[in-house]
Amino acid sequence: MARVILRPGKGDITVNHRAFENYFPTEGTRAVVRQALAATETTDKFDLLILAHGGGVAGQAGAARLGISRALVEFNAELR
Repeated sequence: MARVILRPGKGDITVNHRAFENYFPTEGTRAVVRQALAATETTDKFDLLILAHGGGVAGQAGAARLGISRALVEFNAELR
C-alpha cells in the first residue's frame, strides 16, 4: 500500500522519508514509479512524498505508481 502526496515543485521524490534513488535501488523499479508522471508529461512539475509499506520493493513500486496515477487524476481529471 502506498499513500502519495503531490505538491507543486521541481520533480523531487521522497519515499518513506528517504531519497528516491536509495529506496528503489534498481532503475526498473524507479521506472515503474515514474511511469504515470512520464505518461502525463508532469515529471518536473510536482514534488512527491510517498509513504509505502507492505509487500516487497517491486510491490511498493507498483503501489506508488497507482497512487501517483490517482493523485494526478484528482489534481486534473483531463490527465486520465
